[in-house]
Amino acid sequence: MPRARSAIKPSRRPTRPQSSWLSRNLKDTGRIEPNYPKVCGHQGNVLDIKWNPFIDTVIASCSEDTSVRIWEIPEGGLKRNMTEALLELHGHSRRVGLVEWHPTTNNILFSAGYDYKVLIWNLDVGEPVKMIDCHTDVILCLSFNTDGSLLTTTCKDKKLRVIEPRSGRVLQEASCKNHRVNRVVFLGNMKRLLTTGVSRWNTRQIALWDQEDLSMPLIEEEIDGLSGLLFPFYDADTHMLYLAGKGDGNIRYYEISTEKPYLSYLMEFRSPAPQKGLGVMPKHGLDVSACEVFRFYKLVTLKGLIEPISMIVPRRSDSYQEDIYPMTPGTEPALTPDEWLGGINRGTARAGLYFSLASSDPVLMSLKEGYKKSSKLVFKAPVREKKSVVVNGIDLLENVPPRTENELLRMFFRQQDEIRRLKEELTQKDIRIRQLQLELKNLRNSPKNC
Repeated sequence: MPRARSAIKPSRRPTRPQSSWLSRNLKDTGRIEPNYPKVCGHQGNVLDIKWNPFIDTVIASCSEDTSVRIWEIPEGGLKRNMTEALLELHGHSRRVGLVEWHPTTNNILFSAGYDYKVLIWNLDVGEPVKMIDCHTDVILCLSFNTDGSLLTTTCKDKKLRVIEPRSGRVLQEASCKNHRVNRVVFLGNMKRLLTTGVSRWNTRQIALWDQEDLSMPLIEEEIDGLSGLLFPFYDADTHMLYLAGKGDGNIRYYEISTEKPYLSYLMEFRSPAPQKGLGVMPKHGLDVSACEVFRFYKLVTLKGLIEPISMIVPRRSDSYQEDIYPMTPGTEPALTPDEWLGGINRGTARAGLYFSLASSDPVLMSLKEGYKKSSKLVFKAPVREKKSVVVNGIDLLENVPPRTENELLRMFFRQQDEIRRLKEELTQKDIRIRQLQLELKNLRNSPKNC
């Protein structure tokens, strides 16, 4: 198996960027029209987006306008610009930089804002149910372990934390003075964390940690002297780690093991086109017949395109390769929001190819027959009345004075929208008043009243 992994070869298939957030046919490539429909409901820059892992048509986004919004892309894609979200979530007092879906529970969403808070949203009711308030600066990254019972974060205060998300209790904390952490990822069930950051000599660096003891890293390894962020991507099925640098065109890949030396360098994909960011195709969207084990979607802003990069294990046999396609997390949630909030971490659903191998695992699926099963879940936005949002005894929607010019502008635009809405309502009432006055005048002038 290590030999097969070391022979992984990337395959590039260029395509133009899709302005909409859903393409039903992955084979459709080429330039799109300038006026192609977009999702454009936020009033500020969109800082993060995440697809729902259990419902293929639902996406969460967060923005500088301090809101988190839930969107549903219609079947067949967008026909016109989408400006109305299924659900608008307001609870942060400053812009929201990160959103992350819970890996095993349906309709649980995490958001991290520049108010140094992490809010846990129960989308069944459309309200925040928990608040994690242990950070002293801007949160840079969120990552869950396999069953979602632990959350790890990196922060601008140079600390790495492992948190129990339901209680907000910090289980482990590391002060990273020699390794300034930027990004972090859980390494499956290995009880390991991997961080990317910058060393004291301003070189890009990665570090491997024991999640139960963050007193010092297990290993540290310098990568290069470039300045762009390193984005880590981990494939728990093949124990492969991919490192992609912002601003350069390289993707390095390593094999992770539980024994020393823990991290084994394999190969490097090189490209002259620098990447601004990268997205990843879920496992059930890969081409199993071609032995594709990972697929990136590389954003190349200089050329205005999105370039798929496939990681393929070359095999001569046409049979299903079970060694590179073990059981993988599927599209069935293991828990409901109430179950998870009540303290349960187990996988419970058992149907068809979906099952749980252990009490703490998510619901798994096999890719042997190809991915054909569609999710039965449908997102239903709760009907809510406008009210205060109180979490941990704090009203999150209190009038918070703007701290920066950007916050002042966001507050101004929000007030402009409210004024516009009130003006439209006033105009409708004026029209109704004129209609009633005309009807009254006609009644007075009718022959019966003479």
